Parts: sequence; structure tokens; C-alpha cells
Amino acid sequence: MTINQSGWRPESPAQGNDPADVPTYTGNKALMLEEPLLFEIGDIGRTGVDLGERPRGESRLGGLERNRSIGLPGLTEPEAVRHYTRLSRQNYAIDLGLFPLGSCTMKHNPRLNERIARLPGFADIHPLAPIDTVQGALALIHLVGEWLKTLTGMPGIAMSPKAGAHGELCGLLAIRAALEARGDARQVVLVPESAHGTNPATAAFCGYAVENIPATDEGRVDLAALQARLGTDVAAVMITNPNTCGLFERDMIAIAEAVHAAGAFLYCDGANFNAIVGRVRPGDLGVDAMHINLHKTFSTPHGGGGPGAGPVVFSEALAPYAPLPFVEKQGEHFVLVEEETAAEHHGGAFGRMVAFHGQMGMFTRAAAYMLSHGADGLRQVSGDAVLAANYILRSLDDVLVAPFGASGPCMHEALFSDEGLAGGLSTIDIAKGLIDEGFHPMTMYFPLVVHGAMLIEPTETESKGALDQFIGALRSVAERAKAGDASLKTAPVHAPRRRLDETAAARKPVLVWKEPVQSQAAAE
Repeated sequence: MTINQSGWRPESPAQGNDPADVPTYTGNKALMLEEPLLFEIGDIGRTGVDLGERPRGESRLGGLERNRSIGLPGLTEPEAVRHYTRLSRQNYAIDLGLFPLGSCTMKHNPRLNERIARLPGFADIHPLAPIDTVQGALALIHLVGEWLKTLTGMPGIAMSPKAGAHGELCGLLAIRAALEARGDARQVVLVPESAHGTNPATAAFCGYAVENIPATDEGRVDLAALQARLGTDVAAVMITNPNTCGLFERDMIAIAEAVHAAGAFLYCDGANFNAIVGRVRPGDLGVDAMHINLHKTFSTPHGGGGPGAGPVVFSEALAPYAPLPFVEKQGEHFVLVEEETAAEHHGGAFGRMVAFHGQMGMFTRAAAYMLSHGADGLRQVSGDAVLAANYILRSLDDVLVAPFGASGPCMHEALFSDEGLAGGLSTIDIAKGLIDEGFHPMTMYFPLVVHGAMLIEPTETESKGALDQFIGALRSVAERAKAGDASLKTAPVHAPRRRLDETAAARKPVLVWKEPVQSQAAAE
């Protein structure tokens, strides 16, 4: 049997009475197909396509021509198709089952949205197309922006940021521009422990010193500690609401009042907007800037590094400093404003976030989601998401410790710790055991304020039957962990690959394939 580059070979377990223990010649287990690397399937010396000799013209590469083979394996079309199809069968996806990642809102993406995003006039337009030829696209971007302003109660918006952290940067740059406009050189951003991890990273990237604000015993911002730290050097406070512990910040208005009294601005991380959309308007809470992950709240695809969109809404105080470009309706005509204009009309813009306006496909999907749900439907979305999370929290808090369970209902996600597990077993073992049950693990070891954290966000798109199946699977694994079932240390046992040394894989990845030494020796 060929050993692949990772050093793994199909195992030959000790044969017992269980037919499942019997190894197969191929390494396949029924429809769970073992798949080698492309280099092991193909051959560098052949090709799957016959190409005729091409006439050689004068080179324009200035001596930079390739002087050796690129080293890629040649495969036939069936080999290439089968390879990627087999790999896709080993990947978990929202189309296969519940995706319980906390703070990520991995919900079903309606196929209607995909169909709309592929309509001619949306999917095939060029960013430099004449404005008169893309009036429909600009109207759609404007529509989405108006919905977002209505849902948040904020008067200004920037649609160009590409994702959440990009939106955070947009908000902080607008805050810095506003401070500079009044000659205020503040250099500190305060970030609570319950905020998303990108918040302090973005603030540091923007050139600010970052200071931590502790959380209370119930997982919310310590208002007294925040008030004590506020001063003339604080530019902004970045808060996540609902926060990463899955809780709504009850003191949000008091926080905003304290921040504004100190001359600072309040930034809200809107990644968890799915929990409050249609029910709470952040603008009413005193928020000055907030990004909204279209790829979370409004259903567009999420994961794998893109696509993404992170529009930012602004208060009246920050709207003049929002970036270019932006869509504006002038009479019955839509224009894309790309130049700074008079001071009374967006004259304080800090510049551009990106070369072009944003992700057209993201706007189209979000518009389809908004229009198909309507205002009442979006309100139901948040209600169902919160209900599902609380159903999971209360269905499992007798077998897993919920550190903030006594604080009342959670919002969009349920948070558990590894407290009470038998010696030697921890969160990682529960997560690996869950893989054997056919589920992607929940978010692990985050937020950092909870030891061995397990963060679960079911979203609104799962049925009670799907939730019950997940709850039953997690309960089964948790009971095994509490009972000291050492076999969890070897989980997963039914997955295409067994447990890996994830630290070594991250720090010493093998990125270049090399032909195994034993194959070279045999050939010689």
C-alpha cells in the first residue's frame, strides 16, 4: 500500500469478531474512499491532453524563460474529477448537517440567493463599467445600505469593506479622522475581555495602544472598571454586543454615555447581529460605528477565506468621515461618489478602503435574503436563533458546566466549559469524539475567559429534530468524558484520518511534495 506524504497508511487493526475490523486491500471503507495525493495518482512524465507542437516566436521574457519542468503531475480528466470529488466527500459542510461553530453564524444559505446572484447584470459586470450601464447594480447596493441603516438606526454607511475585520479597520479609521479633525491626539483603545479577538488586533494595526477591560463574574463588561479607565487619552472603546460569551450587554447605554462623556467614540462589533436583528437598533444604544457581516447575518456563503462583506454603519458624528466610494441617489439616477466634495457633503472622508466598491455577489445575496424575509421575517430570524441556542444550553447544562448559565438566558450561542470532566480528558477530546458522531466540532477554547470553552451557535436554520440529534450526540460524548472513557483520547476513529498532531501540523507544514526515498531506491 502506498504511503502518502503525511506518512499515513490505511491501518490494519487487530482483527476481532467485528467485521468492521477487517482491513481492505484498497484502504477504502465502502463509500468512504481513501484518496492519495495528486502526485501519487498522476505522473510528471505524462499528460491527460494531447497538445500539438506550437510555433515558437520571439521570446519577450528577457531571459526569464522556464528552463526546467514545472513538476506538476499529469492526470486524465476522470482522474482529476474523481480526486476532487472524493476529497469533497471528506469535508464537512452546512449542506451535510448542523455547523455548531460559535460566533461564526454558519447557517444555511438559501439557494434562491445563489440564483439571484448569478443573474446577468449582477454576476458579469465590470467595476469600471460606465455608471449609466450599471444603474440596477447601484440601486441594489443602495437598497441594501438603506435596509442596514434602518435595521441599525444609523444615518451613515460604508458598503465597501470586504469583511468583519476590514470593517473594524474602517470604523477605527473614521474615528481617527474625526479626532484629527478636532485636533485631538488620543492614542488608546479599550477592548473588553468579552469582545472578539480581532478587535484588539485591528486597533493595534491602526496604530493604537490597546488596553483590556475585565469582565464581571456573569460574563459582561465591568462598567465600573471601564468608567475608571476612561480619560482624555482614550480614542474609542470596542465592544461586542451580544458578546462572545453569548450574552447581551445590559449596560450598553450606560457604557455609551460614559464613553461619550469622556470625548471618545463607541465601536460595536456587529458579527453577532444575527441575534438581535429586527429587535434592537444599535444606534439607539449610542453606538458610533458598527460593522455588519453580510456573510453571517444575511446568509451569504461563509468560510474558506471568502467571499465576505462587512459594511459599516455610522452615527451622525462619524458619517462625514466614512470612506469613499459610496452610492448616492440623485433624483432618479444613482451615482458612485468617488471624490471628496465640499465640507458639507462628505468632505471629511478618510480615503478609500479598497480599489473598487465591494463584493457585488454579497450585496445581491443579502438583498435577496432581506426581501424574501421582510421586516417581520428578520425579526423571527433573531428570535428563532436565540430560542435554538437556549434550547441547547438548557438541554445540556445538567451534563456540561455552563459558566454563565445562572446569568439568565443566553443570546445566539451557548457556552460550556470542560469543568467536571474525568482526569486527563478535556475539551479537545469531546470535540474529536463529536467528529465520530458525524458533526463538525464547536468552537473550542474561545472565549479565553472560560477554561476549556465550548461555544455553540446553532442559528435559526436548524429544525428541532436536527437540534435534538446534535444534543444527543454531544450528551453521549460528554457522559463518556465524565465517566473517564479513555477511548476518547484516540478519537476520531471513524473519520478519514485519525487524530493528528495539530501543533506540529501548524508549525511544520509539509508544503512541497517530494518523491518518497523508498520509491527512488526501488527505481534504481
